[in-house]
Amino acid sequence: MICEVQRTENAAPLFAGWQETIIWSCLQKVMGHIYADVTENPKSAMALLGDFCFLAGKPDRELVLFKPKHLNRDFVIMVPGTEDWEEVIRNSYGDKARKVTRYAMKKEPDVFRKDELREAVNRFNDPIKAIDEELFHKCGKMQWCRDLVAQYADYETYRRYGLGFVVMKGEEIVAGASSYSGYQGGIEIEIDTKEAYRRQGMAYACGARLILECLERGWYPSWDAQNLWSVALAQKLGYHFDHEYTAYEIWGY
Repeated sequence: MICEVQRTENAAPLFAGWQETIIWSCLQKVMGHIYADVTENPKSAMALLGDFCFLAGKPDRELVLFKPKHLNRDFVIMVPGTEDWEEVIRNSYGDKARKVTRYAMKKEPDVFRKDELREAVNRFNDPIKAIDEELFHKCGKMQWCRDLVAQYADYETYRRYGLGFVVMKGEEIVAGASSYSGYQGGIEIEIDTKEAYRRQGMAYACGARLILECLERGWYPSWDAQNLWSVALAQKLGYHFDHEYTAYEIWGY
């Protein structure tokens, strides 16, 4: 029977070497959950936060098929620790599992060119506002930008562990850069732009503003890219590409 691991240090060795902040959030008990085959000395474990599920240790079909009762979505992105985990995912979900390539960026705290980031913000014409309580709830009500705040139960939690900015056109939110998740020492960045306003430099300016604020607080702004467009934006902001990795998008989870 799959169970939630409350003493997350018991599962930590299975995730050793993974430079994924979502895993850190779960292990630090800041956000997310750790599930495993047993609570003491587990051989198989998964870190689950939002849309992401990281699988480590000995491949376990029961764990791959496990869906926590609190999860009210039918979509998840599974990241296998080994090729053996991949086989279990494919055999368990069949056509529901779509293999995709994602792109990890290097975690280099001192790589950012602050002057260039400040210039990007200063030359941007539209207002860039910090996500306060009002904007937090406003983002959460719109499908296109809800991931800017969706993983935080309430504004107080977001204020403590999260951080974000949005671009405004009058009273309308048209783009945003925020923390998809938070961990002790940093955040995982989420950037979204309303379709009608894309390719106008909003993601770059808003991302620059978020990175600068993170650096001011001593937080690391981690970036994981879904596609090559995201890689290009990350590189423009100062990140360096690290490696590709395989994930599976599961529809009907």
